[in-house]
Amino acid sequence: GYLAAAGIYALDHHITRLKEDHGRARKLGAVVGSLPYVESVLPVETNIIIFNLRNQLSPELFMKRLLEHNIKIVGFGKQAVRFVTHLDFTDEMLETTVNVLKKIA
Repeated sequence: GYLAAAGIYALDHHITRLKEDHGRARKLGAVVGSLPYVESVLPVETNIIIFNLRNQLSPELFMKRLLEHNIKIVGFGKQAVRFVTHLDFTDEMLETTVNVLKKIA
């Protein structure tokens, strides 16, 4: 039904631009991997960045700090969180996100 129609539309109209999402995700993953409060980052192969925070920073506090800058992130386990790039995530948003991440202590 509706979900299948959305999938077909995406395949017909957005498959070629997925490289943009994946490229932004790789850039974001590289920055995340360099942050002192990040323990580890899973390999970034698509538009999803999953990483583990060090124990001194709780995912709840991290998500709250990001949300103060209108950046949404999802908890994904005990210390794991997840970013997802997508059609509406622009280069400007990537730059803002990187700047905010670098300011979190």
